[in-house]
Amino acid sequence: MIQRLMHGTFIVLEGPDGSGTTRHSAMLTESLRARGMTVITTAEPTDSAIGKEIRTILSSETMPSPDAVQLLFCADRANHVSTVIEPALRSGAVVVCDRYALSTIVYGAVMGLSKEWLKNVNDAFPKPDLTIIALPPFDVCMERIQKRGHIDVFETENLQRRVYEEYRMVEDPSTVFVDTSGTTEDVADFILRQVLHFFDQGKKTSVQA
Repeated sequence: MIQRLMHGTFIVLEGPDGSGTTRHSAMLTESLRARGMTVITTAEPTDSAIGKEIRTILSSETMPSPDAVQLLFCADRANHVSTVIEPALRSGAVVVCDRYALSTIVYGAVMGLSKEWLKNVNDAFPKPDLTIIALPPFDVCMERIQKRGHIDVFETENLQRRVYEEYRMVEDPSTVFVDTSGTTEDVADFILRQVLHFFDQGKKTSVQA
């Protein structure tokens, strides 16, 4: 079993497709580094062989069963934790991760899998110290998705609406919700302030913006 870590700080950005997790992971990393922090930025699915296989599957016309897909994400996560996240946290770094276990639970549940089973599968992995859920209005997410050159199997409007509702219903004291429909700079500033508040308080917070 992968052990929980006692060092470093683990921050995860989550949200529906089109919510801005990738952009704001990068901006948060840049802001924290500018304040002298050692920050490792990473994402799931990863660029490992497993992660690349997942991306290929998501771009194909046919997919394995939902449980097989989510177990692939978990296999990628196990490798990710062992090779990137765990060493970085052990060294005392801040890890900023674009998507993590909550994505598996949310998307798996929408695909008809048991949330309890999904949570049990992911229980072995280190828990984030702070999760930031990017949640602009649903129409904003869909507008952003439709501007992309290619839409994968998870990005249809019907599925994304259910994904959106799953994220909206998350209740966890270590979670910050942020409306990412504002200007990029204003949203990035809000996220940074919540992270700095987390560091200042030394405890988990719950904020709605």
